[in-house]
Amino acid sequence: MNTNQKRVAIVTGGNGGLGSAMCRALYTQGRAVVAAYYPAEENQARVFQKKMAEEGFEIAIYPVDVADFESCRAMVAAVERDLGAVSILVNNAGITRDAVFKKMTPDQWNAVLRTNLDSVFNMTRQVWDKMIDSGFGRIVNISSVNGQKGQFGQANYAAAKAGIHGVTMSLAQEGARKGVTVNTVSPGYIATEMVMAIAEEVRQKIVATIPVGRFGEPAEIGRAVAFLTADEAGFLTGSDLSVNGGLYMH
Repeated sequence: MNTNQKRVAIVTGGNGGLGSAMCRALYTQGRAVVAAYYPAEENQARVFQKKMAEEGFEIAIYPVDVADFESCRAMVAAVERDLGAVSILVNNAGITRDAVFKKMTPDQWNAVLRTNLDSVFNMTRQVWDKMIDSGFGRIVNISSVNGQKGQFGQANYAAAKAGIHGVTMSLAQEGARKGVTVNTVSPGYIATEMVMAIAEEVRQKIVATIPVGRFGEPAEIGRAVAFLTADEAGFLTGSDLSVNGGLYMH
């Protein structure tokens, strides 16, 4: 690689609460950052891009449906054409469709598995060969504490998030001799807009279960991702980095 050329990083779900923190951290690390967003969220993505620019972060935005293999292929091809080969991929996009198992529908199950787990294959498959051929790659898959411990009413989400780390460990073995590392980050309760919209009394009960006594900050997840994607992180692969304030230890 030309030492003057920035490594290209894609963050799926990059315009969300956690994704935007990852974009900031990667940009600060000196990467050319792409925030991939769901096509129906174009207006929100443009607002996100403008806000980031006002903060001093020049983030490119590209639409993609991570549940669709061809959409992922087309998006990565566009990024490669515009910016160059992708060296860093953060599989962050995800959804929830919560229901107790007795009431969970096939649509709820399949939607979560397609968006949260199939997406890891769909996106990684687009960049894997070129990473292997170039001798460098950093892939971070975003799981969840609920993928580690399970969660009432989230059988679909927990299954997808647990499956993500299975993919991580397998690909870590396949890429290890080729300079491609693959790791998982499993956040706990993070103070995103969604979490902070929960009723105050419920939030207090959640915080009471977290040993450090607070929610995590999105920037803390961003820094974890930046750490795992650093050029110097070549000996760290196949790990699951739990960023949960001690909520679940294993």
